[in-house]
Amino acid sequence: MQKIKHGKEEIIYLLSRVIEKYKLESGQDIVLNTNRKNYEVFAILLSDISNQLPDKWEEFGTDCYLPDNNRKVQEYPYRKYDITGGQIKDALTGIVSNPRHFLVDSCYIYLYGIGRKAFEKNPVDENLLIKSLEEKKEQEIVVENNRTNYEQQILTLQQQQKSKSNKLKIVGGIAAIFCISSILLCLNLIHTRKDWQTIKTEMNILPYQPTKAEIDSLEGVWLCYTGSPQARVSDPNRYHKVVSNLIDITYKNGYFTFNRYGASFNHTGYMQFESPGIVSVFSRIKNNSNKTESPRHSLFNLYANNKFISAVSSSWNFDVGEKNRIIGLREIYIKQGKGGSIEEIINEVENASCNCKVIRWHQANNQNKSFYLKNEILDSLQNTGLKNLINEKSILLNIPQDGLIINGDSTKN
Repeated sequence: MQKIKHGKEEIIYLLSRVIEKYKLESGQDIVLNTNRKNYEVFAILLSDISNQLPDKWEEFGTDCYLPDNNRKVQEYPYRKYDITGGQIKDALTGIVSNPRHFLVDSCYIYLYGIGRKAFEKNPVDENLLIKSLEEKKEQEIVVENNRTNYEQQILTLQQQQKSKSNKLKIVGGIAAIFCISSILLCLNLIHTRKDWQTIKTEMNILPYQPTKAEIDSLEGVWLCYTGSPQARVSDPNRYHKVVSNLIDITYKNGYFTFNRYGASFNHTGYMQFESPGIVSVFSRIKNNSNKTESPRHSLFNLYANNKFISAVSSSWNFDVGEKNRIIGLREIYIKQGKGGSIEEIINEVENASCNCKVIRWHQANNQNKSFYLKNEILDSLQNTGLKNLINEKSILLNIPQDGLIINGDSTKN
């Protein structure tokens, strides 16, 4: 008996199919965002099925379900096997690893007319099957053999064109080549699509589609403060050092790209929502080569109840050569606004006067704002709320080392 998927991967696929089927049958266009209420229509639909399970479990082909002892209450959502909109939303967004059995069975019954146990005996949807490594290899071999056969047929037809002058045969040969090429292209597209789906699943690419509110909240211009200069062994005056970066974030199809302007060098990278409000950040130094230099990863909660958004980052001290070390640190994001364009000011008097990098944000109505990015003493910042968030206690060395991170006591000696 072939095994079928279970847990998170199974329920996400089932609920996606349930929503597609319901929309197709009802003609309704339902907005799926973080509002649990929007999922209630599917919850009620599946609850009407799940509450039949104690009486019809044998008919549906499921495990035995105990009856609801509180038979007096027959209204949604107070019955024993009722499903809520919140449960649907959480399961669909991948928060739930072990969904309720009656939720899973009700999805199977709605889609295939039978429960999970019966479906497993006679699966009718290969997308729910767990494929073995041998099956995957066999599938790749079949595709490769078909590709080879089609290519050989194309070469044969091309040779026939050269040796025969009959126009009808040439036209027929061209039509056959076109047909075979189309089939080959379709096979390649199918194979590529399956490969891409595998990569997306295994590497967790775009696991969650952000809502409009989430897109509006993340897209725009941010200031980011980091204490990484405090870990640079080449700087004897690194105590309580901090540097500000300016980040310009742009939304694309399901993910975000950004440019990060620093005091000494710039970064480029992308962000993606992992689940509601939870954002991963991936970046590298921006250079002219194809090499990834100093990759860094961060994670933060966009909806943390604080004007300072704290990101936990695996980063670098961005020192020179072998002194460039991996560190962990806290970074603070503060949103500045949206819209406009970013200009990097170089080779101007303004750079010399501040001994820093100048970034100019051109906003609407000819309103411009300049940011002066440089390494400075934390205590000199006007925003006092930052001091306890990015001081020397917010930095973690991958290998402990005394004296690298200078604290207040050591500066008194």
